Amino acid sequence: MNPRVKEVKPLPEYRLRLLFTNGEVRIFDVSPYLSKGVFQELRDLAVFNSVRPFLGSVTWTNGQDICPDTLYLKSISENENTSKKKPKAKFGARHTST
Repeated sequence: MNPRVKEVKPLPEYRLRLLFTNGEVRIFDVSPYLSKGVFQELRDLAVFNSVRPFLGSVTWTNGQDICPDTLYLKSISENENTSKKKPKAKFGARHTST
């Protein structure tokens, strides 16, 4: 059994910052779900920002929820999320080997 959600904070770009029962902080991207069924309502930021922890998962005002296992398995470590924002080498940059 995977850890369960203790705390949740909505972030920009339809992401959630999740604190799990094992102490891990992970980031879950909700945007791939926003074109599907009841999750379309989460495009409204007021609704998206209404997210709350509930029984080890998360839920929104209008009743949407996501399986806690999905939240854990499809999220990335907060540290991984930060490292992905580091600038990358530009195309055309020369690399010389010794």
